Amino acid sequence: MRTPVVVITGANNGIGFYMTRSLLQDGHRVAGFDLSGENLSALSDTYPDRWRFYCCDVTDAVQVRASVESLVHEWSTIDILVNNACLAIFAPFEQRTLDDTRREFEVNFFGYLHMIQAVLPYMKAQRKGIIHNVSSSVGITGFPGVSGYASTKGAIEALTRTLALEFEPHGLKVNLVHPPLTNTKSAAPLGVPAQAMEDPANVGRKLARKIQSTASIVTPDFRTAVALFVCRHFPEVMGRLMAKMAQRAKQHSG
Repeated sequence: MRTPVVVITGANNGIGFYMTRSLLQDGHRVAGFDLSGENLSALSDTYPDRWRFYCCDVTDAVQVRASVESLVHEWSTIDILVNNACLAIFAPFEQRTLDDTRREFEVNFFGYLHMIQAVLPYMKAQRKGIIHNVSSSVGITGFPGVSGYASTKGAIEALTRTLALEFEPHGLKVNLVHPPLTNTKSAAPLGVPAQAMEDPANVGRKLARKIQSTASIVTPDFRTAVALFVCRHFPEVMGRLMAKMAQRAKQHSG
């Protein structure tokens, strides 16, 4: 049986890094796309036949297309895409510039589009493929200080559901991946207590096990699925609750 080829953007840090490592340990062929590969260098020695790194800016459509073409030239196919790269700028709305939000959309939304456009011809040709778009509950509930990031994730929710309908006749699955609030570098400025966040290594490992899931929404575990269910049905309540938790944590730390 052919080993699946998985592409992960934002592979150098956080959940993307631990997903990448776990997938390689499980025997997949994995290509990591990121601006830096400093945390990934050891993988080349451990998995020389099943690991490739591409220094690629997902906001640059030309770079994305060239990297995808290079990978397909070597491994003939792409079976699964994980759109995980993200940018989060933490600042109150009045302190933000329009350029801040444009930068977030370039990475978090248009970066996803560039990757999807690049892999789509190959997936359509083989009439199968899975596209996982990593989202966030703040795209549903909102959260103070992340108006740009939350907006990009709300856009990803709508994009994913639309493409799932459009691509289904071609045998492709497009779904949302919802990790829990995870203790990563990008989440630290939220102010949510560390004990209320998950370990990125555990989250990455659990999501790697579900890499071939075709469910419309993929979560790492049942607890996250329940929390997401509550967020979707009571977004205002959950948004306020999370904001209050963060505010109390900041007051206690101050």
